[in-house]
Amino acid sequence: MKVLMINGSPRADGNTALALAEMEKVFQQEGIEVETVHVGNKDIRGCIGCRKCKDLGKCVFNDLVNETAEKFAQCDGLVAGSPVYYASANATLIAFLTRLFYSTSCDKTMKVGASAIAARRGGLSATYDEINKFFGISGMPIASGQYWNSVHGQQPGEAAQDVEGMQGMRTLARNMAFLMKGIALAKEQYGLPEKEPTQFMNFIR
Repeated sequence: MKVLMINGSPRADGNTALALAEMEKVFQQEGIEVETVHVGNKDIRGCIGCRKCKDLGKCVFNDLVNETAEKFAQCDGLVAGSPVYYASANATLIAFLTRLFYSTSCDKTMKVGASAIAARRGGLSATYDEINKFFGISGMPIASGQYWNSVHGQQPGEAAQDVEGMQGMRTLARNMAFLMKGIALAKEQYGLPEKEPTQFMNFIR
């Protein structure tokens, strides 16, 4: 089994990375492979709604999004980590996730999603909700922990002092591992849930 981790912080070794690393320790104990893609320090432009991906099979902007697409297709779970900026996720991460989820045609059903948030003080739950929406719209079960999946710290490394937050990261990783393994067993016996053809409606005709 494999988890893809997305580090949305500009800092490679900041508190977001610390939270993700705490989760990775648990995944390794559970025999789950982990790969981390550092997004927050890259120049990622947002989606322009051109829909070229429907013809090309990939995003028209050939950058880290397309490089990550196959990793996303192959993983059993995805963790998106971000610092809080103005009560929301790093805009670079949101641009990346928007294009990754929209431009990829792989079946995301029953891949497990989780968010890991780092902040000095506030905006954690808003950012948590913002990232989880990507999973909810894609048929991905959302892993939960023992509180909002978050750690506190301002300077790099300070999150290690947030013993409750770090415990929450370990709990989240254990719960995510359980979900992934349980879903794998269920898929062997029952397959994936039946899907109806999508019916679209516009509110203005």
